[in-house]
Amino acid sequence: MAELEIKNLNKYYQLGNKTKFHALTDINLTFEKGELVSIVGESGSGKSTFMNLIGGLDSDFEGEINVNGENIKKLTDKELDEYRKKKIGFVFQSFNLIPHLTILDNVTIALTLSNVKESEKVQKATEILERLGLKAQMKKKPSQLSGGQKQRVAIARALINDPEIILADEPTGALDSDTTLQILDILKEIADDGKLVIMVTHSEKVASISSRVVEVADGKIISDKYKSDYKKTKKHKANKLVAKQEEEQISKKKKTNLSYFSAIKLAFHNMWASKVKNFLIAFGVAISLVSLILMLSFGSGLTDYISGLADSYTNPLYVSISKSKDENGNQSNPLNPLGFDKQEEIDSLIADINKQLEENGYEFRATEENVSYGFNKMTYGSASFTFKTNEEGKYDENGESIANKGVFYVYTTPPYYDETKMIVGNISGQNEVMFSKAVTKILGYENDEDVIGAKIQINIPIFGINTELAVDSELNLTGNPTISGIVDVSNMFENFPVIYVSYNYLQSLIRFTETTTGKNLGFYPYSIYIRTDAEETTNFITNYLNSLDNYSGSVEQQMVSMFTEMISTISTALAIIAGISIVVATIMILVVLYMSVTERTREIGVLKSIGARRKDIKRIFSSESLLIGLLSGIVGIVLALVFGGVLIIALKAILGFAPISFRWWYFLVALGISIVISILAGLMPAAKAAKLDPVESLRHE
Repeated sequence: MAELEIKNLNKYYQLGNKTKFHALTDINLTFEKGELVSIVGESGSGKSTFMNLIGGLDSDFEGEINVNGENIKKLTDKELDEYRKKKIGFVFQSFNLIPHLTILDNVTIALTLSNVKESEKVQKATEILERLGLKAQMKKKPSQLSGGQKQRVAIARALINDPEIILADEPTGALDSDTTLQILDILKEIADDGKLVIMVTHSEKVASISSRVVEVADGKIISDKYKSDYKKTKKHKANKLVAKQEEEQISKKKKTNLSYFSAIKLAFHNMWASKVKNFLIAFGVAISLVSLILMLSFGSGLTDYISGLADSYTNPLYVSISKSKDENGNQSNPLNPLGFDKQEEIDSLIADINKQLEENGYEFRATEENVSYGFNKMTYGSASFTFKTNEEGKYDENGESIANKGVFYVYTTPPYYDETKMIVGNISGQNEVMFSKAVTKILGYENDEDVIGAKIQINIPIFGINTELAVDSELNLTGNPTISGIVDVSNMFENFPVIYVSYNYLQSLIRFTETTTGKNLGFYPYSIYIRTDAEETTNFITNYLNSLDNYSGSVEQQMVSMFTEMISTISTALAIIAGISIVVATIMILVVLYMSVTERTREIGVLKSIGARRKDIKRIFSSESLLIGLLSGIVGIVLALVFGGVLIIALKAILGFAPISFRWWYFLVALGISIVISILAGLMPAAKAAKLDPVESLRHE
């Protein structure tokens, strides 16, 4: 059986005007092993087309091309890839070496596509390169070799998979005369060792050393001559360029396709060749990831800070209850909460809580001994106080008493404040008040202790629309109240004067009257406090209250919830802005990878000529996009930590605290986003690369 048999081969090219060009006409040829054949003819005669068809680069033809009795016309795309990988070795006029790979990697690339072990690849490539006189050049790049050395590398690459047919397209066209003879000797030796070597050439020197010359003109065979004086090279085992078939053949039981690991390794080599460009891409993506991480960390930092403040002012043994909605379903404002309408409402709520405790096996019950009340109201600046001199006669910095300073908030002192360390002085009692730290600045004192003992006059005329709350010194039969302590609420109310009074004292001063009739409406609390016996009990009651529609936790908890919601909204908006930058980064990766496909078109053609499947090309480019995403994520995490650290130091120096809180999963999210967007951006370029026509790719400049 002939090694290669061609029957009635015809090839047409579709032209733009819907006509066909007949490139090859009725070609009938038979080739045997050990032949050194020259296909000669003028440019445009069909020589290269003929070689592309035999090599399986172009399968659009009529007729038959039988290799060992198998018609390659009937092969599927995958089978054609295997055919090129196992049975064909290409040697190109322009060498077509991959410039960023070493000589060794250029030769082993075909074995990489066949998933051969690293040690085996290196051993085979080293043996062939040594026989071709290139062992000393293995670690060099193609740009460091002469033309003859490059062509020998191309021959080594063609031989590495021990193919049955070697196709050489103008193998000496770019070489000088001395180097031409060296290359021809090598090709002759390969043929004499039993390979079918077909050379496409217009050189008489090449044809002269061949065992057979086939002349083509206008797509037809015009002569087919065997040389009777052809002498085979004397075989020497030491000079043999190709090992025995049974030693070189890869086991069919073994997976012989490009593995993911090999694809990633090859992608890393490709990226390293353009490391500056790829690092700049990664840096651009990393900046968007930094903004995302910092925005998330800023939101969580503010939330943690506010929650921390609230937690420091509460006690786990206290349940705080406020109304969350009025009878019309309107939501309560934490800063201006709703009051309980009557005592019956309070008694009913306490009874429901005790019922739930009993039904769930809790021994604790809410009674008069452990239930207390509170009042809190924003004044909208209408309330004020007048400062009188203390016993030492101190005045403000102008030597005058300070009058009509606005009060931001009136707050009855929660019972658990007495158990905290945030009060300088004493908790207020009858005829006493406490202030937030803002009063120290307002009164012109440096230390909180200096304010304690000062006398003030309070005027809080307006609380609401239909009711009036008047706290007037004329109603205070015991005299002007004294400042007993300063409440350190840190940054929450540092610049706003907040008055803290005891609930009982406020009850003695306050009067609710209906504006139109002057009728006394009584005084009901805005908050209920229950001191429990254990934190578990507190959590149970709190969870029960959360299940109710009209009640909520303490003012502190409501304020935290309100601020947290605001921060969440702001953080979401900032994250969306960061997301836009990520979209821009994705587009940047897409554009760069598309450009990479264009720049490496010939490289893709070379890979396809040595048997790379579409899937292999996709896998290589997808691996590159994966590595870009991984690098971008790592750079982004490092930059986020650096920038975040600088921001923390700067904010602590300016504000005294830094509302930035990193979460470990923020970094995982950023890394995941980076990898995902890079892979998605690489899908279209990878698909484009896989679809490139190998013949057109090899012609690309």
